[in-house]
Amino acid sequence: MDFSTTATTTTSTAANGYSSPRDSSIPSSFTKFNSALTAGLLNPMSPPPPPPAMLDKSRASPTLFEMMSSESGSPVQIQNLAPPSSSRTTTTNGNGNNHLVISAQDKQALAMQRISNLLITRSPGSQFNDPASSDVKLTLSSKDGISITMCVHRQILVAHSRFFAVKLSDRWSKQQQQMAPSSSPYIVEISDCDDVEVYIETLMLMYCRDLRKKMMRQDVSRVLGILKVSAAIGFDAGVLSCLEYLEAAPWSEDEECRIASLLSELHLENVGATEVLRRVSVEASHNGSNDEVLLNLLHIVLEGKDEKARRDMKTLVSKMLRENSSGNDLRKESLYLACDGCLHKLKRQFLQAAQSDLENVDQIARQADNLHWILDILIDRQIAEDFLVMWASLSELSDVHVKVPVVHRFEISRVTARIFVGIGKGQILTPKEVRCLLLRNWLTPFYDDFAWMKRASKGLDRYLVEDGLSNTILTLPLAWQQEFFLAWFDRFLNSNEDCPNIQRGFEVWWRRAFWRRKEQSQEPPRLRIIASATDNS
Repeated sequence: MDFSTTATTTTSTAANGYSSPRDSSIPSSFTKFNSALTAGLLNPMSPPPPPPAMLDKSRASPTLFEMMSSESGSPVQIQNLAPPSSSRTTTTNGNGNNHLVISAQDKQALAMQRISNLLITRSPGSQFNDPASSDVKLTLSSKDGISITMCVHRQILVAHSRFFAVKLSDRWSKQQQQMAPSSSPYIVEISDCDDVEVYIETLMLMYCRDLRKKMMRQDVSRVLGILKVSAAIGFDAGVLSCLEYLEAAPWSEDEECRIASLLSELHLENVGATEVLRRVSVEASHNGSNDEVLLNLLHIVLEGKDEKARRDMKTLVSKMLRENSSGNDLRKESLYLACDGCLHKLKRQFLQAAQSDLENVDQIARQADNLHWILDILIDRQIAEDFLVMWASLSELSDVHVKVPVVHRFEISRVTARIFVGIGKGQILTPKEVRCLLLRNWLTPFYDDFAWMKRASKGLDRYLVEDGLSNTILTLPLAWQQEFFLAWFDRFLNSNEDCPNIQRGFEVWWRRAFWRRKEQSQEPPRLRIIASATDNS
């Protein structure tokens, strides 16, 4: 950052990184736009205003911005440094709705008006931008075409900012006094500002006694801008106030990413950034492994009393686990530990019900639903093979399945149906012996419960289940396929509506077993060519 003693020789270096082209004058299109805005004739959804020639010429009263710009003696001096740009345009989207697109020139003019309002609305008793008491004229300029001069105080800047303490040192002050009369203010220019408006607000904080109260009027986006400028110019009180605000204020997800990125860029760990990041940083707030936390969540959901709340939380937890593609947050062993607990309760209650002890029989459907949910998680993580082996081996339950009233047992067949769908989609890969054992133990109970599943299970996709069963049988050797498809054929003919329709799989098996066998038997004998050795002696 360099300083000049006259208005004609200024070089600049950014304090926080920003620089700009120059021009002057406020576009006439903006003043007319502002007049309409002031009169309440414009709203964000209105079409663009007519060309200047068509505007009401009888409206000659100047706007606040025009009056400010015309006051030559005002301490607020604003220049529009950007070249003229095209006027506003209207775009039409695919739905035929018009949207007002404000040109870059008008955006600059709006920004300049905000800055003007900011400078003239200082707190009572504040000396900020007071030409009578100031000794420095500070000019800020940016690449977006804005340059503004304000009156500030060297003593306040030096006391609050390490950057200004170096640049406006006593040595520099003596040099300036030798070059200019003592009564004239120092001329300082800072260019390349990212946002002149944010820079001004940061300087205004140096004149503020209660920074925390001042920060409460800002939003997260503006505080991030002030934090960046404060860190760049060494305004420690501003940095701390920004961090205190960010630690206490709520964030949106988009703001969360911006906060984490900026704090990482500024390296403010020693001045409180770590406290801010505790909200989102695993390392900063880590009190236990993710596995323990998620396993605890699983148990809370599995043991919940309110059924509606349980369903909602199952959906939420499944969604969160599915969004974590790494799968490293919850170990396979932890999931199977929860699965074993549900299975143990299911077996105990199911065997009691098979002996006509129906006390707490509702636990059968509850634990079957829990197992169905855990199975979904296992399939999503591609670790469901052990579950299939375990379920296929439960002959002690399948053998007494018929002894339990169907109204209490059909939820168990939903678990079997989910396994069929997983095998049919290639989501569960196990040896053929395990798949065959599953069908031998659980296919008949599945047939027995199918009618109840259709009527009582909300969201059951019958065709998906039937297709999964067909594909499961078709993964077996042809002789085993014949056993299961012929058994289905007989059952389907005697109870059509109460039996799943796996006709497609049956047709595939038929073609495999008979058509291709016939084609192979009708193949002509293959020509065999035998080359004999010839004696050339």
